[in-house]
Amino acid sequence: MSTALSPATLLYVLIGVTIVLVATIVIRPSLTATRGGKQLAFVVLFLLPVVVASMGASEHMERSKQTQFCLSCHVMDPYGRSLHIDDAMYVPAAHFQNARIPRDEACYTCHTDYVMYGSILAKVRGMRHVYVQYLGTIPKPIQLYSPYNNRECLHCHAGARSFEEGVVHTADPSIMASIKANQLSCLTSGCHENVHAVAHLSELKFWEPK
Repeated sequence: MSTALSPATLLYVLIGVTIVLVATIVIRPSLTATRGGKQLAFVVLFLLPVVVASMGASEHMERSKQTQFCLSCHVMDPYGRSLHIDDAMYVPAAHFQNARIPRDEACYTCHTDYVMYGSILAKVRGMRHVYVQYLGTIPKPIQLYSPYNNRECLHCHAGARSFEEGVVHTADPSIMASIKANQLSCLTSGCHENVHAVAHLSELKFWEPK
């Protein structure tokens, strides 16, 4: 049985150790009179806080990937509810309910730009949303920063038989080429246009997990 500490637990332990050592030096400054004491003080007052801050930032950036984190803001409640729409025509709901994406990272999976720094940028945007939630002005309606890029869909679907051999996708050779070139959006009217539909949730039925 593994006894390794989780990153979060290790962080809390390190924070506790740092606090105890800082308090010890503050209460007994005579400890820093020797060379060894000065070295200890340098580690405790400068190096440990940097390590703790770095680990804390890393831990919270990882938490920003969680669906629970995204839905922790009240304004996002309707989007979380839309994942339970009982209709396979609604793209986010179908992906979430059928585990086509990790449910605990649903928002992050579909709203990350799959480019070199996409993961970092997605997390930075998440922190920006936290700022807007508490200190800024929440826009109405909430909109994407830019039109949804087919690249995010193709990250998973490219190469899949259901996509590559789909009747609509292969009806005309130009259709598939346009989709892969992001010239014809996957969200085009008549294709996969039903997404979160937060304005119409009261008109829809919902799936309840057993």
